[in-house]
Amino acid sequence: MNKTLDHIGIAVRHLDESIQFYTEVLGGKLFDRYRSEAKGVESEIAVIDLNNSRIELLMPTNNSTSPIARFMKQKGKGVHHIAYVVDNLDEALEELQKQNIRVMEETRRVNKHGRRLIYLNPADTEGTIIEYCDYPDLV
Repeated sequence: MNKTLDHIGIAVRHLDESIQFYTEVLGGKLFDRYRSEAKGVESEIAVIDLNNSRIELLMPTNNSTSPIARFMKQKGKGVHHIAYVVDNLDEALEELQKQNIRVMEETRRVNKHGRRLIYLNPADTEGTIIEYCDYPDLV
């Protein structure tokens, strides 16, 4: 199954300052900005397009329940996850199961852009948070 880098998620403390850095210093363009209160997300998200590569800036909106807040308490701000787009998320999950790679089922969702996604268990990915996603409405 094909896997291509989709985006990099970066945990930030101050979204406006981070947007300013990624747009003014690195030359990116703000593609979208939205707030998600979905369980397991609870963050404000800015999507930056940087020469046809995507960066998601993630700022927690609930410091007691947001997984981004928990991540920052443990590791500080910085790269949170790497996302790979797959041809078909359901088939990719079957492939992972055959390889004994666990996923974090509670993270499965569809975002506002129609992207279906799920996170792989970091215990099975050498500690890296990896997202698998697909865009079924764009096929």
